[in-house]
Amino acid sequence: MRTSVIVGAGLLATPFVVVGAVVVGTMSVAAGSSVSTSVGRIAEGTVPGADAALMERYGHMCPELSPSLLAAQLYQESGFDSTVVSPAGAIGIAQFMPGTWPNWSSPQDGDGKQDPTNPADAIPAAARYDCALAHQLSGIGGDHVANMLAAYNAGPGAVEQYRGIPPYAETQNYVKNIKALEQSFRAPDPVLAPSDMAVRAIAYAYNRLGTPYEWGGDGTDGRFDCSGLVQAAYTSVGITMPRTASEQWYTGPHVPTDQLQPGDLVFYAVDLKNPGSIHHVGIYVGGGAMIDAPHTGAVIRFDPIGAADYLGATRPQPLVVDAAVDASTPQAKRTAPAAPGSQTPAPAQNPNAAAANPPAIAPKSTKR
Repeated sequence: MRTSVIVGAGLLATPFVVVGAVVVGTMSVAAGSSVSTSVGRIAEGTVPGADAALMERYGHMCPELSPSLLAAQLYQESGFDSTVVSPAGAIGIAQFMPGTWPNWSSPQDGDGKQDPTNPADAIPAAARYDCALAHQLSGIGGDHVANMLAAYNAGPGAVEQYRGIPPYAETQNYVKNIKALEQSFRAPDPVLAPSDMAVRAIAYAYNRLGTPYEWGGDGTDGRFDCSGLVQAAYTSVGITMPRTASEQWYTGPHVPTDQLQPGDLVFYAVDLKNPGSIHHVGIYVGGGAMIDAPHTGAVIRFDPIGAADYLGATRPQPLVVDAAVDASTPQAKRTAPAAPGSQTPAPAQNPNAAAANPPAIAPKSTKR
């Protein structure tokens, strides 16, 4: 099954020799690298439809905010589900409570109806609230972006009380996730560093060539579907990926097609403007080819990456992967006790959240 692999109309002989030649030195190059990206635009295909334009428009409302940070925050809050209602009663993509929504909405947004389920109303309101929090907390010092995000989750009173991120596990994870996920939503600059785990992840997938596809397969029985193969390949090198292809789309910065490097993940979608429609993922190996588990009746194999439904590529980064795994269950859908700043009773770790909130800019409740 592995002596030769058809890629389009061409024949790849000894494909892993070719792959190995392409990626020699990847691990040493990437070990201490950092990613520099544009903060002015959202990476294509990471945000549904017109929401990206709204985030780009309102994501510059204050120095602490950027379009990609706003996108990561809204993804953490709701998974971009504008209809979701949290157990605490928070509504929409930005998770505003009904009683506090009017404090941050404006009739000049959206359709003039000030509807928290309308992203055109809610996205500017979220940016407005973020920047008001950043202004209120500007005298605290430290990481102003982290303080702003912590206040969105726990209320500004808690951030003022603790002179920074309060010691609540939920809030600390919230800030950490958003700051890491922000990389996944930035439009990339021309140069991005390769993944230091790419060679070994590819080797794992290569060693499964010829294995029959199994829908829902994650390797427990030796078989895989497309995202199961990706998850297993990266787990084998110490990076625990999310399970589904649409979640794996948010595991690192996005890479232009002409800058793909071995180990990058390549994605395919029904609607190229809606990442929620992603239906396939493969592992790029160089030379315009990927290793993937394509569909029922096929085997793990090499395929060309070019197709009309090609959405783009992601370069997995460990910190971003960790955040993506956690954010695969958005804040709004978590069943844990109410968030520290919510209008419902706070968990025991934060018994005084509401009382700690001063009235400077926020409504009486610390929840939005």
